[in-house]
Amino acid sequence: MPEETGGVENRARIEERLHHDWGLELPESIFRFWEFHESLEPEERRGMRDDLWLSTAGIMDLFADPGARPRDGIDVRVHWRFYRDPPEFVTFMLGGSDGLHYGLRFDDGRTCNGVASYYNNDGGGLDTGAATPLEAVRAYLERVWVDLDDPHYGEGASEKQARLARLRDRLTAYETGDRPEVGRDYGDRYHPAVIPPVDPSRITTLDNAGALVAGETALDRPAHNGADEYKFAEYMHGLFQDAEALEESVADARSRCAAGDPAEALVLGRDLHWASGGDPVREARAHELLVMAYRALDRPALAEIADAHHRHRDLPSVDVLRKEHT
Repeated sequence: MPEETGGVENRARIEERLHHDWGLELPESIFRFWEFHESLEPEERRGMRDDLWLSTAGIMDLFADPGARPRDGIDVRVHWRFYRDPPEFVTFMLGGSDGLHYGLRFDDGRTCNGVASYYNNDGGGLDTGAATPLEAVRAYLERVWVDLDDPHYGEGASEKQARLARLRDRLTAYETGDRPEVGRDYGDRYHPAVIPPVDPSRITTLDNAGALVAGETALDRPAHNGADEYKFAEYMHGLFQDAEALEESVADARSRCAAGDPAEALVLGRDLHWASGGDPVREARAHELLVMAYRALDRPALAEIADAHHRHRDLPSVDVLRKEHT
């Protein structure tokens, strides 16, 4: 049966499990998220589940049961790993529609540098605007609050707002308590609709998250947030449709990586992974380039995750843990 949660000993087991099986170091923010989630009263929990449609998943299943094991023959690192998830993305929460899910980001292959989310079944890239899991929940809560404020929303708005107000009070006892704004004012203050600043530490990728790497690329790609997204995506998808040009690009990335510059292998691998679309050639080339790049960058945990994901990208379900263990 699943073991009881809580306590320093259980936290140590969770940290050891993630370090042993994923090779990653969990941030303090994920433990605050878990404490918050476990502290919810019934009405607050209903607000989280029924009004926000948010639920824990992925690595949070190990918080409930640190000894849980995957079904036979399946690598645990693909638990709740969606088809397009980059290796740096580790799921901890699900949304309510179109494959929305949230993941911790481990861009250096060891430590967490923030949160990302995206709709696996819809268009659009990774949203990297939240620094912590609770900040992600707060931002989503305030977006829903805006909808409930609409006079045309219909019945039930006041009941939902009452639950979400309680949920907000609970959340701000853990994080974002210094942000008194709600609804639209919150979004305007902390997530304004402006062009994000260029990040020179990262290079442009199709998934809109950028790759943490320095070096030369075949297209002399600009820094993250420095490209015309439409033109860049149009060019890359055109390249992927040209089998000969794609093979030449992959060969060039291999050569650059072998010569000591893994930047092109990483960004092209990430692009191919994001845009694989079920094509076995793209999947294979993405796998090859990503593993090559991560090993050259001394990010072995990401190389192993990329390898595990490649072996299991066709699973009919991303929930791979057994319900009980012995």
